Amino acid sequence: MASKTKKTVVDVKEQFKAVADQFELVQILNEKGEVVNPDLMPDLTDEQLVELMTRMVWTRVLDQRSISLNRQGRLGFYAPTAGQEASQLASHYALTKADYVLPGYRDVPQMIWHGLPLTKAFLFSRGHFVGNQFADDLNVLSPQIIIGAQIVQAAGVALGLKKRKKDAVVITYTGDGGSSQGDFYEGMNFAGAYKAPAIFVVQNNMFAISTPREKQSAAATLAQKAVAAGIPGVQVDGMDPLAVYAVTKFARDRAVAGDGPTLIETMTYRYGPHTLSGDDPTRYRTKELDGEWELKDPIVRFRTFLEAKGLWNEEKENAVIEQAKEEIKTSIKEADATPKQKSIRSS
Repeated sequence: MASKTKKTVVDVKEQFKAVADQFELVQILNEKGEVVNPDLMPDLTDEQLVELMTRMVWTRVLDQRSISLNRQGRLGFYAPTAGQEASQLASHYALTKADYVLPGYRDVPQMIWHGLPLTKAFLFSRGHFVGNQFADDLNVLSPQIIIGAQIVQAAGVALGLKKRKKDAVVITYTGDGGSSQGDFYEGMNFAGAYKAPAIFVVQNNMFAISTPREKQSAAATLAQKAVAAGIPGVQVDGMDPLAVYAVTKFARDRAVAGDGPTLIETMTYRYGPHTLSGDDPTRYRTKELDGEWELKDPIVRFRTFLEAKGLWNEEKENAVIEQAKEEIKTSIKEADATPKQKSIRSS
């Protein structure tokens, strides 16, 4: 008599596949700047598209100048942002001034575009207390240095907005390394349980400082970590500003409608080091990998798209670059003119 094949308790491979298959990458613009998913095209006017590009170019200049100022000894701590402009600025562009931004230390650009004066951003980098003195109507918290701690804070702020019946959301950012922290799970779980209006953005730039993404978690995607918290998760092409905007707008609409939080994983890349505090990316990244991601540059991709629509040209871009340089020059002078902090000795 033939023996029957014993059924396993769980088909592990099928279970993992069923979960991972739900998190396909959302993309609207491909690497050539072509629209590949017109059904997801966000409802943005020509003026809004130009404004988003302006912010991205301006921020790329800020990154370049900040690196130079750091090397001159005129800035303190700095985490480069080049490559992550779409992930940072297109997500922020889907917000309103009433929304709250809880940044990590790489997310100073979102703070600036939310209303933080550039001079204060420079003072924050220098560790000056004035850099953490925000206007009462600026809905921003200071950049969190402790990895992932802003996730728990975001859950609390979001619950406060819900209890006060505010038509606003909280957005918070961390990197792929932050998604391995206990605070990440605790914050998402809390927000999910109370349907708090929060948006959790994991900017997956593939390396938590120097640790490759595949060594951080056995999960096929970081977006699927939302499942354990009972909230939706989305993986999006983080080098595609239109896709990032569309996904964030979707998450914000859900949150203000009372449907709770969303986890967004943006697939992106930082072209520079983790920070300028001694990190050397050549020790853990290859030239081939750098070259592969340079072809996905969010500014190049968006520029191609806008030029095809007749909305952007070299003259406009140069004007933005020069404006950024002037504003940076003025702001660093203001930071230099700010009275130095005085040490206080206890008697």
